[in-house]
Amino acid sequence: MSKSLSRVAVLMGGISAEREVSLKSGTAILNALLRSGVDAFGIDVQKNAVQQLLEAEFDVAFVALHGRGGEDGCIQGVLEWLGKPYTGSGVMASAIGMDKYKTKQVWSMGGLYTPKSTLLHSKEELDRVCGTFTFPVMVKPIHEGSSIGIVKAKDQNELIEAYQDALQYDKLVMVEEFVKGNEYTVAVVSGEALPVIGMVPSNDFYDYEAKYQSSGTVYNLPCGLEPATEERLKVLSKKAYEMIGCEGWGRVDVIVDDSGMPWLIEINTCPGMTERSLVPQAAKHAGTDFDTLVMSILETASLKAL
Repeated sequence: MSKSLSRVAVLMGGISAEREVSLKSGTAILNALLRSGVDAFGIDVQKNAVQQLLEAEFDVAFVALHGRGGEDGCIQGVLEWLGKPYTGSGVMASAIGMDKYKTKQVWSMGGLYTPKSTLLHSKEELDRVCGTFTFPVMVKPIHEGSSIGIVKAKDQNELIEAYQDALQYDKLVMVEEFVKGNEYTVAVVSGEALPVIGMVPSNDFYDYEAKYQSSGTVYNLPCGLEPATEERLKVLSKKAYEMIGCEGWGRVDVIVDDSGMPWLIEINTCPGMTERSLVPQAAKHAGTDFDTLVMSILETASLKAL
């Protein structure tokens, strides 16, 4: 029996700060699978996730979890031990991709450009930031997605405030050099980069509100770059994706500065699949409708570690 015809559990919800977005993604994916004739059902993952998976009867898991506990390798490890094929990246790539700082370290060691950053362990280290970075800077919780907790700090007072706010989401916080330029995102599905999307956020940068709440954010498809430049961005993003060890699908965010230099910002190993999400937009522009996209991702499901 092919994976596409097996009983599929769509894992959604979870316990991270991205729970509500995950529920929307999972519901959209589940509906697409049902429309395609797949025997599928949803699991709203809770704190007793291991017990839920042990009791559920399924052959393949479609992981639609965002954030910690679902996108960081934890649920992937459980599925490996259970012998259940699943969509997306394996344990290691999921764990690295969820850690913004580790991701940047891997890219830097591989010779790819990403903005300078430093890890903060305490408030006392903020003075070091003021001495080595030029304002504005980006302040980011290490292990959150969907731009949750990310703040652009324009001076020392805002840096202190942003750091305190970020601690609500993560005990580890990163300060990153601000790169002025245009924002782009590149989805990679089944090893192929989809058309680049240019993003013009309604806010100062592409934060949570601009992603999920504002009607003023503009998504440019085509992205507005020259064809040769767009192709280079796709090649770069695919390389960045492969360097982390991603599989199945993912999305790479890039800023192209005023000189034309692309800077890798972060990677998402389980991108959103809501009506506003970027991967479905890129796929549609390439001629692939939502249901076909979901089925193509399902077909990549596999065991990866054990």
